Amino acid sequence: MKKLINDPSIVVREMLEGVVALSPATILLADENVVIQSDLPEPAKRKVAVLSGGGSGHEPAHAGYVGRGMLTAAVAGDVFTSPSTDAVLAGIRAASGPAGALLIVKNYTGDRLNFGLAAELARAEGIPVEIIVVADDVALRETVPADRRRGIAGTVLIHKLAGAAAEQGLPLQEVARVARSASEQLSSMGISLGPCTLPAVGKPGFSLGEQEIEVGLGIHGEQGVRRIPIAPVDQLVSLVLETIEADGRLKSGDRVVLLVNGLGATPPMELSIVARSALAALESKGVSVERAWAGTLLSALDMPGFSLSILHVDIRSLELIDAPTSADAWPRGGAVNRSRVLPSFGSAEGPIESRTISPSGERLQKTAQAVAIALIAAEAHLTELDSITGDGDLGASMKRGAEAVLALPDAAFADVASGLMAMGDALRRAIAGSSGPFYATALLRASRQLAGIETPTSAEMAGAFSAAVQAVSDLGGAKAGDRTMIDALRPAADAFVTSLAQGNPTREAWQEAITAGIVGAEATKAMRPRLGRASYLGDRAIGHPDGGAVAVTVWLKAIAAV
Repeated sequence: MKKLINDPSIVVREMLEGVVALSPATILLADENVVIQSDLPEPAKRKVAVLSGGGSGHEPAHAGYVGRGMLTAAVAGDVFTSPSTDAVLAGIRAASGPAGALLIVKNYTGDRLNFGLAAELARAEGIPVEIIVVADDVALRETVPADRRRGIAGTVLIHKLAGAAAEQGLPLQEVARVARSASEQLSSMGISLGPCTLPAVGKPGFSLGEQEIEVGLGIHGEQGVRRIPIAPVDQLVSLVLETIEADGRLKSGDRVVLLVNGLGATPPMELSIVARSALAALESKGVSVERAWAGTLLSALDMPGFSLSILHVDIRSLELIDAPTSADAWPRGGAVNRSRVLPSFGSAEGPIESRTISPSGERLQKTAQAVAIALIAAEAHLTELDSITGDGDLGASMKRGAEAVLALPDAAFADVASGLMAMGDALRRAIAGSSGPFYATALLRASRQLAGIETPTSAEMAGAFSAAVQAVSDLGGAKAGDRTMIDALRPAADAFVTSLAQGNPTREAWQEAITAGIVGAEATKAMRPRLGRASYLGDRAIGHPDGGAVAVTVWLKAIAAV
């Protein structure tokens, strides 16, 4: 286990100390793990207090939602363990006044018992208390009665509605009615790609096969209701929404808000893909998504996966959703973009005319196709090399570029200059990383060098090759010895030019270029990188060849085979 902690026994307290240190609007009780608003008025003037909490490990819940317009206080237990009755009671006493308190509890036995007992004790002290139990997990629809389902990420939406209602000064019974009504209109379900690791345990809570995922899991590291093979996001989202639909909670014409929640280890990229899929699926069903958010709002430590929460809304509940809050973790906004794609303005170039292909153009096309096939075959090797000293995208970039070249129409190779230009345009569109601009620039420079020449000589092609290499050097600023693709390109181009000048046949000159390129690429193993991402590694890159230089040798050799 690798975790950024000091001592597993004090992770909760130290976590809360960090949360409060970064949130001036909150304060931590000295003798309990309870975070409350720091600017509350004297008890007699307080509005209804809204409290929630539960086991820790769900950050940013629950302390992140403490703030005006949301939670008045959050009570934290140990990781995945209900807080004690005394801790909950301390929170009620610290946050409440005569207006009373609403406790929002996720439907777990420990939470219900400890929050429930604390409520009874508070009532005995004269503090009015209401409890709302959230049971939004529709994955359990065929396992337990509706009132015994778990409470999961949709609880955050109940925090928001109840907190906004309390901030408006509504009485306790009305705040409780708002929260109760919303919880009855709430559905959630989660899918996990893997387990999480509790700090005090030090190992994952369960194991999954390489191609397995858990469907319908809770938020405490437990397994789901079933295990299935991993599938594309669109299928997983459909599975969740179909379950909500089968539960009778989703139909055409509904107005809802959508919460796409990460379980702790899901990157924003993947959550955005989930959000895209969920919005499209709901809209296709005729459901109006009034607000939507994507992010990690209620996690399960470091679990990879997501949950979807659907809450039915009307004008009044939307007003509460949109009401301001000072809670740090609430994502705010939520407006759904109804116009998401701007029609293309098209290419600056006109369509490729149907022209007769010259013999030299036809030969270039065959050469380009051979190079493309070789680069596709080398994808795994180039990825491995680039993963050692770069960001690991070289193989995929070369493959995308190769596929773009293979897709060019025959007419693009009417002559050599046109073919090189078309290849450069294809590469700059297909490869967004550094390889795209470098190769595109090289090909465009070579194309200009050969413009107007119907059948270039070997010497003219060598001159274009040398000019292309210089273009790469000019663009990136690299020179021989910097441990880049130039270390293979420059010696190859120089060898080709020199050998032809010595009167050697073209094929022999090209073999010398290949040899020089290979030697140059091999020499990068001993070089300390000076440019690019590899330069951040310093001496750690030594001993491994530069991936870009090795890629050069791949296509140098492919050209010789034509």
